[in-house]
Amino acid sequence: MAQLPLQFTEYTRQLMGAEHFERYLKSFEEPAPVSIRLNPKKMADGRWKMEDAEQVSWCRNGYYLKQRPNFTYDPLFHAGCYYVQEAASMFLDEVLRQMHNAYVNHQPSAIRPLAALDLCAAPGGKSTLLRSALPADCMLYSNEPIRNRASILLENVTKWGYENHIVTNCYPRDYRQAKMKFDLILCDVPCSGEGMFRKDESTIREWSPQNVEKCWQLQREIVADAWACLNEGGFLIYSTCTFNTKENEENIRWILQEFDAEVMNIETKPEWNITGSLLEGFDEPVYRFIPGISRGEGLFVCVIRKQMRNEKGEMRNGAPRSSVRNISSLNHLHASFLTSLTEVKATSSITHSSFKVDLSYQDALKFLRGEALVLSGNVPKGLVEVTFMGKVLGQMKNIGTRANNLYPKPWRIKTTHIPTEYEPILKKI
Repeated sequence: MAQLPLQFTEYTRQLMGAEHFERYLKSFEEPAPVSIRLNPKKMADGRWKMEDAEQVSWCRNGYYLKQRPNFTYDPLFHAGCYYVQEAASMFLDEVLRQMHNAYVNHQPSAIRPLAALDLCAAPGGKSTLLRSALPADCMLYSNEPIRNRASILLENVTKWGYENHIVTNCYPRDYRQAKMKFDLILCDVPCSGEGMFRKDESTIREWSPQNVEKCWQLQREIVADAWACLNEGGFLIYSTCTFNTKENEENIRWILQEFDAEVMNIETKPEWNITGSLLEGFDEPVYRFIPGISRGEGLFVCVIRKQMRNEKGEMRNGAPRSSVRNISSLNHLHASFLTSLTEVKATSSITHSSFKVDLSYQDALKFLRGEALVLSGNVPKGLVEVTFMGKVLGQMKNIGTRANNLYPKPWRIKTTHIPTEYEPILKKI
């Protein structure tokens, strides 16, 4: 077990209580759970099965695997058939499911999102979950301020393969300055990463009390920008992957003090072992996943609704009216926003060839490495779409003697080893 910082252990033991903290420490002696989330669009044909997998209780498409395979060698992973995601993060699916049910059952606080924003979206786990769970006609913007991380986000979003999904590379203030409005905003804010200590030892080395102080202040700046972009009656989902109350409950309390906000309740089951508020005197419904107690890594989630006002500025009740303002006014945003739009259109074109060639496992890995292939004689010259087990990998340009590889260079796998046999996670029936 890695040595945890003394200041972290002293604070967190007091925060969680001795029993919870000892269970948390014991989790370091066990392997972290491995989980994936299926893409319902690409796996909708129902001719697939998973062996030795257990469903994640709070996610309709999430599954625990008994062991961690080498995902690099699975062409279906690169085809966007599933996403490797930590199980606690999939709790977002339960949040969205309950929000959808509230809308269908005409509950007063319900809203049907027409536009949604994931403000700190890379590498794309929560964004691809959002896109699968939101209504098909809801426009989802997934944003990442850091350029190289935005490229990774763009790759994962493109492979996921949904329409009405745009990737941007902006700062939160750019959205605020553009005066764009959304019905749902996810703020999975940058944090001190305490909840990832078991999974990633580098987060232990990076932790410090000074970083905690820096994070909670940055988180409030991000929330303030997001709040200005939220429609009245809309929802802000605040999440971190850390334990301390400064970045969690104290930020929620600040939101309630600064804005016209109310915390929404999400129903959970006792067997999920989700921990509520750990801040004395703060009893609003919040949801904390702790390794060793709940089955996943560390996560904190709170769902907040922006209250509505009448013409006199008074709070009013009733169902919110969903509105989308300035969503089409892209020229107000940073120039890199438009660059990302161009990239999305270019990369999404890999699914438009009319002739398909299903590759063997060996050839599929060669394709993913960027190699040229020799296709059979009946394949016409020109652009062809290559698949594996019927799932699209990308395009090649067949010139007869060989087929040149058009798989984007940044996406190509670097491994020089190619396994002789395929060990599938998903099996075709």
